[in-house]
Amino acid sequence: MTEQPLDRAARIEHRFNARFAEYFDTLGTALDAPAFSRFTPDCVGLLRDLSLRGGKRMRVVLLHEAARLVTAEPVDGLDAAALSIELLQTHGLVHDDLIDDSATRRGGPTTYYAYRERFPGRPRAALGLTVLAGDLALALSLRVLLEAELPVAVRQAMVEVQTRAATDTFVGQIADLERDFTAAVPDAEMLHDVADHKTARYSVLAPMRLGLLAAGAEPGAHEDELRRYARLVGICGQMRDDWLDLFGDEGTTGKPTGGDIREGRHTYTVVRLLSAVSGSERDFVDRALGDPACTPETIAEIRAIGERAGVADRMRADMRQYAERARLVAQGWRPRWREDAVAFFELLPRWSVERSA
Repeated sequence: MTEQPLDRAARIEHRFNARFAEYFDTLGTALDAPAFSRFTPDCVGLLRDLSLRGGKRMRVVLLHEAARLVTAEPVDGLDAAALSIELLQTHGLVHDDLIDDSATRRGGPTTYYAYRERFPGRPRAALGLTVLAGDLALALSLRVLLEAELPVAVRQAMVEVQTRAATDTFVGQIADLERDFTAAVPDAEMLHDVADHKTARYSVLAPMRLGLLAAGAEPGAHEDELRRYARLVGICGQMRDDWLDLFGDEGTTGKPTGGDIREGRHTYTVVRLLSAVSGSERDFVDRALGDPACTPETIAEIRAIGERAGVADRMRADMRQYAERARLVAQGWRPRWREDAVAFFELLPRWSVERSA
């Protein structure tokens, strides 16, 4: 990205982080919890900690830039939409970490492991409270829109966008788990469909729809190209996440590498690795795949195998190819929408490929 969009993104991120903290500071008084309940404020505290711990807020930036496609003037409703987007993201993080049995997220404990530490002798309570914490974040993501001071029609349209985004994401999560039950190695189209449902529709498409709605535009009039752009960016982003799981820097990502290998997941990286190696190297990868006790040394050797086989470099090339296709979709918006905002969407795909975490 050029300096101007990066500076703008940083300002949006800084402002939203302050707004998000303020939201959680007042949330306790807004929840109608029984007076005796101590678990409820504890749950809110865990959600607050996870929500405010890192993250580049690119969904929020996408929301604001989508509104800027239509107008450079201040737009009502963006704060509520941004809170909704990030609360839905918090819901996803809580449940993802539970599904993956992840101990850390963004350099700190996951909600599930925080509850496990609080209730070491009550594993079912820790599990149940984690599920409920994620559910609460989802409900709050819709509630902030229902309570927003916006025209009823806009409010209703925004709630519909987020409800559809959440539904698509859940379907994507189900398909993601189903993909790993198949005996055959999945093909590219299956991986793309999972990335589209699981990531693109709530991380890219929904923020763009919400931003356009807040600015008074009708996103349905441009549905096909918005979906095409979001799908391509989502594929880039998912490829990058999968690449980072094996080839990334643990200190930068805040998560241990090799999680997908240990869980036996058929990600972009794992599928490319399986197709690139043979003989004793393939046997080595097969033995490690799905072994939760796989050591860091084994993961390091698999990483070296992937690098020698050119997997890391070829995946980078694939990511850049999809990023370029997304850029060309956005380039076609120039006759219709504001040029400086379109430029952001042209630059975003390549940024999603080059990011380090």
